[in-house]
Amino acid sequence: MNFLLLAAEQNTPIDYLPVAVQLFVAIGFVVGTITITHFLGPKRKTSDKLASFESGVPSIGNARQPMAIKYFLVAILFVLFDVEVIFFYPYAVNFKELGTDGFFAVIMFVCFFLCGFIYIVKKGALDWEE
Repeated sequence: MNFLLLAAEQNTPIDYLPVAVQLFVAIGFVVGTITITHFLGPKRKTSDKLASFESGVPSIGNARQPMAIKYFLVAILFVLFDVEVIFFYPYAVNFKELGTDGFFAVIMFVCFFLCGFIYIVKKGALDWEE
C-alpha cells in the first residue's frame, strides 16, 4: 500500500513537458527574431556607423587608464551589504511563524553583519582620503 502512495507522488518525464515546450518556444522565438532581423534589417555599413560611440562624447586616448580602487571597493561593498539586507525580507514576512528561534537567528545574522561592517570601517575601506 505504501509503495502505491510513493509511486503516485513521484514525478514522471511527462510532467516536465510544459517546461520543455516553453523552453523550445522561448529559444525558437529568440532564434527566429534574430534570423528575421538579420535578413530584413538594413545593411549599410558606413565609417560613422562603425566608429565607437561613448554616450555622445568623442573617444580620445586609451581606455585603459588607471582608476582609483576605492570606487570599485565601495561598489563591491555596496553589493555585498545590499545582498545581506535582502536576507531580512523572508524574516520580515514570516517573523510570527519563526518564533523565538527565528528571532535569535536574525540577531546572530545582524551580529555577523555588524562585525563585517565594523571590520570594514576599522580597515578604512570607506575613507576617501589617501
